[in-house]
Amino acid sequence: MDESAFRPEFFEREDESPDRLFYAAPRLLVHIDDRAIEAAGRLYSEVLPKRSALLDLMSSYRSHLADDLQWSRLAGLGLNEVELRENHQITDYTVHDLNANPRMPYTDAEFDGAVVTVSIQYMTRPVEIFRDVARVLKPGAPFVVTYSDRMFPTKAVRIWRSLDDRDRATLIATYFKYAGGFGDVQARDCTPAGGASHDPLFAVWAYRLP
Repeated sequence: MDESAFRPEFFEREDESPDRLFYAAPRLLVHIDDRAIEAAGRLYSEVLPKRSALLDLMSSYRSHLADDLQWSRLAGLGLNEVELRENHQITDYTVHDLNANPRMPYTDAEFDGAVVTVSIQYMTRPVEIFRDVARVLKPGAPFVVTYSDRMFPTKAVRIWRSLDDRDRATLIATYFKYAGGFGDVQARDCTPAGGASHDPLFAVWAYRLP
């Protein structure tokens, strides 16, 4: 799949109303179960650098980073100010709609790592967003994307809903490829033991090139 294969209709949604309206009412809850949250935290602790400045994209009521990362900064960027204000893990936050404007209000090479937790399915301009994530990351910094099968289906893009979990990993790897600035793309099934009794969790990550 090359970049030209990303036809505009791939990123259409059933609900094309502005995202700021859909997310206007705060949802003070988590979107995956406790075991999946723990699995995400373990992966983040493995891949992200400790005692560093981190960026939580499409953040909300909770970030799922484990405390052992001991971050010096955890910046949350999301759509609902109440949710961000109630997120006691983040050190600062910005209300910003990435689908409306993929350019983030951060300086070049500001962060040592970044994550998107179970929200990648809502990006309508993913290549542009990934390209700007590369801009705000320092060389060598990881960008980790985790996903599950949970979603608001009317807001998930068409291409995401058409794929299975393995093909979704390939799709995210393609976002990294065509955004540019990333290398060493890796993927992992992080689903907790117990199979169908827990939410699945998958991850794809890459590192900012020098």
